[in-house]
Amino acid sequence: MEMDVNQVLALLPHRYPFLMLDRILELEPGVRAVGLKNVTINEQFFNGHFPGRPMMPGVLVLEAMAQVGGVLLEASAAGAGRPAMLAGMDRVRFRRPVLPGDQLIAEVQLLRLHQDFGKVRAIGRVEGEIVAEAEYQFVFVQRDADAGEGSHAASGG
Repeated sequence: MEMDVNQVLALLPHRYPFLMLDRILELEPGVRAVGLKNVTINEQFFNGHFPGRPMMPGVLVLEAMAQVGGVLLEASAAGAGRPAMLAGMDRVRFRRPVLPGDQLIAEVQLLRLHQDFGKVRAIGRVEGEIVAEAEYQFVFVQRDADAGEGSHAASGG
C-alpha cells in the first residue's frame, strides 16, 4: 500500500517545516513501511548547515526515519488512530552525509508491538547505500480532541 503526503498528514502530527516525509512507498501494517524524503537545497536548515558544504543534519535524518516508524505504528491495530510519539533511540549510526538532491529512503521494520508502545528498526538509504540506522521506541498517546485537527496530546519525534 502507498500513501501520498495528504494521507501521511492525516496520521502524523508534523507540519511544515518539520514534516520530513514526502510519501510512503510501501506499507504492510504491523510488519514494515518504506518512506521517501526528497532532500532539496530549498530546505531551511541548509542555510546554516553548513555554508559552502550543505548537508542534512543527522538529527533530521533520524527524524525522517522516525516519522516512517510513526506511520507504521499508527497504521497498526495497536495504534488505532493514536499518535505514536518518540520515546527513545538505540544503536544509532551514521554512515555518510545526506546532501541536497538526494532521495532519502527509510525502511522501517516492526520489532515489537504492545498495546501502549512499539519498537522499530530503521535503515536510511540514498541510492541503495546506507546513510543511517537506528532502533526507536514509541509510546501511543491519546489525541487531544479539544485542540483541533492535527493536534495531539503530546509532542515529540
